[in-house]
Amino acid sequence: MTASSPSPGSPAAKSGTSGTAASGTRSGAPGASAAREATLNIAVRKARRRLVPFMMLLYVLAFLDRSNIGYAQQEYMLDTGIGEATFALGAGIFFVLYAFLGAPANLMMRKIGAQKWIGSIAVAWGLVSACMAFADTPAKFLTIRLLLGVVEAGFFPGMIYLSSIFFPAKPRAYVMGLFYLGAPLALALGSPLSGALLQMHGFLGFPGWFWMFLIEGLLAAVVGCLAFFYFDDGPRSAKFLTPEERIVLAEAVEGEDSGSGVKSTLKDAFTNARVWTLAMAYFAIQVAVYGVVFYIPTQVARLLGESVGFKVSLVVAIPWVVSLIGTWWFSKNATTPDRQRIWSAGLLLAAGLSLGLSAHASPILAIAALCIVATGVIACQPLFWTMPTNLLAGAALAAGIGFINTWGAVGGFVAPNLRVWFNEIFDTHQSSVAGLWAVAAVAILGSFIIVALKNRKDVGIESDVA
Repeated sequence: MTASSPSPGSPAAKSGTSGTAASGTRSGAPGASAAREATLNIAVRKARRRLVPFMMLLYVLAFLDRSNIGYAQQEYMLDTGIGEATFALGAGIFFVLYAFLGAPANLMMRKIGAQKWIGSIAVAWGLVSACMAFADTPAKFLTIRLLLGVVEAGFFPGMIYLSSIFFPAKPRAYVMGLFYLGAPLALALGSPLSGALLQMHGFLGFPGWFWMFLIEGLLAAVVGCLAFFYFDDGPRSAKFLTPEERIVLAEAVEGEDSGSGVKSTLKDAFTNARVWTLAMAYFAIQVAVYGVVFYIPTQVARLLGESVGFKVSLVVAIPWVVSLIGTWWFSKNATTPDRQRIWSAGLLLAAGLSLGLSAHASPILAIAALCIVATGVIACQPLFWTMPTNLLAGAALAAGIGFINTWGAVGGFVAPNLRVWFNEIFDTHQSSVAGLWAVAAVAILGSFIIVALKNRKDVGIESDVA
């Protein structure tokens, strides 16, 4: 998490092990140091096997519940009379309060512990998402989307913070890469699932979107109940580790904070120029993400000349399956801070260019371009998140992650509305080309912001003394 810490994503990350045991070593004897490092490696592997699959499952459900309105868009708008502008506002309004609650939610998790906090969040967002089944007016639609953002605000920054307290710097990039597979996995699996649930139209007299929102929301609530019994609040209380492993893992992570030579205060999370630069870069990333996620089902439907249903959902899944492979590969092979930064920028640049070009290509080439888009906007993110975890520590890290995530949430609000605004102003042929290029331009700008960031080992950060 600091300049003197080994860089995230190093070769040790590929095996989920860490060479940072020395930071927690209390004995100078070579034999004791080797034994301690072996214990740390075992503890890291256990933590990865225990935590990452469940973190991914929760992320799959969270991402699905916030983005499934994209699959229901055509049928839902027709049944409820909601217009394009209201739909875009509802898609983005999720992020209005979400944007401002990330940092305080992370500090709350730090106080009461991951076990209670994450379980409560998951149950709450599942129940609120299920209520979308009853949102048959514009007012209900906007209200429930706003509430969904409130209850889900603490989840993602909480997962980033959880990884920072359970994993030393070296394996953290790989862990975050695995966690980020939840987003494309949600879209790859959620696409045919949502399409199949939409086919339940007329069952018991309800439309397909009713069943999609209800079933997918309740599924998240059920899994959230399990989180109360699954997570631990930190390495020192981890039931899946032996007493020795708890101590070694906790000291390795804590040693990276205390041994850095840089003491960050909460003020650093909000006043440091480079944290703001990271926030602007993440804003651009999320404009690209949600400029694609909310609209890719309807874009593919237009390409195929079909309405959104099971057939279209299978085609929509293709770019997200490709992004699964790409995210895994880039996360595994981004072994240095420079590579993480440059690859993250390159992926976002490729996504922006491909998104714009997808509006002008034949159906087959457009799907290929969307595969690049999906890979770029997803795979760049775990590489991006290795940068802020190298800047701050302790309470400042918790708040800093929330602060950066807040600006990402603002990007999520801007994205669908940006598309609508540009389409209304510049797109007289109703082809959505102007909106696509507006989102693409923001992604391209974001790639240059990421390139401009220097690694902390090259440029020091002035911090207040805690």
